[in-house]
Amino acid sequence: MQISISPRRRLAVKLGLLLAAVGAGAGALAQGAPVPVLPQAPIRLIVPFTPGTGIDLIARTVGPRLSERLGRPVVVDNRAGASGNIGTEAVVRAAPNGSTLLVTVNTLVMNASLYPQLTFDPVKDLTPVTLTSWGQLLLVANPKTGFKSASDLVAAARKTPGRINYGSPGVGTPHHLAMELFKTTAGVFVTHIPYRGTGPALTDLLGGQIETMFLPIHVALPHVKSGRLVALGIGSDKRHALLPDVPTLVEARAGKVNVDMWYGIFAPPGTSPELVALYNREIREILLSDEVKKAFQTQGMDPTGSTPGEFKSLVEMDAKRWAGLIQAQGITAN
Repeated sequence: MQISISPRRRLAVKLGLLLAAVGAGAGALAQGAPVPVLPQAPIRLIVPFTPGTGIDLIARTVGPRLSERLGRPVVVDNRAGASGNIGTEAVVRAAPNGSTLLVTVNTLVMNASLYPQLTFDPVKDLTPVTLTSWGQLLLVANPKTGFKSASDLVAAARKTPGRINYGSPGVGTPHHLAMELFKTTAGVFVTHIPYRGTGPALTDLLGGQIETMFLPIHVALPHVKSGRLVALGIGSDKRHALLPDVPTLVEARAGKVNVDMWYGIFAPPGTSPELVALYNREIREILLSDEVKKAFQTQGMDPTGSTPGEFKSLVEMDAKRWAGLIQAQGITAN
C-alpha cells in the first residue's frame, strides 16, 4: 500500500502557481464587487475542542482582530466532545449567513473515516474558507527507555513486538494516527494505550507508565528542555526552529513519515462565495501580522493562508490519505 505523506509540499506548489490568480481576484473584488452584508448578531468561532488547545489559540488570536476589521462582535464558542464531532455538527447545521465559522484541525478528515455512521460528512458538508497554519508533531520518549533516537525505538520494537506501549489523547486523534503511520512505515508493532485527553497521557509518559508518544511541539518542548522527555524525531519534512537539533524522522532513519497537522477555518454548507471571499481576505490579512505570527510560532505553529480552493484540495487529499491508513490498519473509533 502506498500512502501519500506530503500534503504540505503539494499545497506549497499550488500556492505558487495560483499566486497571480489570487492577486487578480482580490483586485477585482476591491474594484467594485458587491460587499456581502453580515448579520448584526455576534460572529461565533466554534472550536470543537476544549480551551487551551492549539485550535483554541487560533480562534482567540484571530477573533479580536476579525472583530476590529468587520465591526462586529466575535465570540469563541468551545463545543468539545466526540473527537470534535459535536462542535463540527453545530457548524454544519448553522445558517449560512456568515454568523458562524468553524476553527479546527485535521482531526476533521480523520473523523470522516473513523465515524462512518455520522449524520453528516465532515469533509463534504462544510465550506472551506482558509488554511490558517501548520503544526508539527514530535516523537518523544521517557528517558528511562534509553532511546536516544527514533531508530532506537524502531530497533527495540522489532526485537520485542508489542512490548512497548505508546499513548495518545484518544482513538482517531492526530497523535494516534501519526504513530500508526509511523508503525506502518517502519514495519513495527507497538501497543496503543488511548487516554481521555493529552493531559493524562502526558502524565503517564512522564511517570514511565508508557514509553513513547507523539506530542505537539509546544506541549513537549518544556519537558524536552528539562530532560524529562527525550525528543526522538520530528514528523515533518524539515526541522523546527524551536528544536533545531532534533532530526526529522527521515534523518533519524525511521522512515519517511510526514504527519504535519493543518489548522483551518470553515463555514456552513451553502455559504455564498461572496461571504467566503470576505472572510478569506480578512483572515489572511490577519495572519500576516507580526503579532499573530509570534503568537502562533511560540506554540509551534507556522501561520499560512490559502485560497478557499487550495484549502478544499488539501482537505480532500488529506482525507484520502488518512482513510487509506485507517482502512488498512482496521482502526475504529470504538
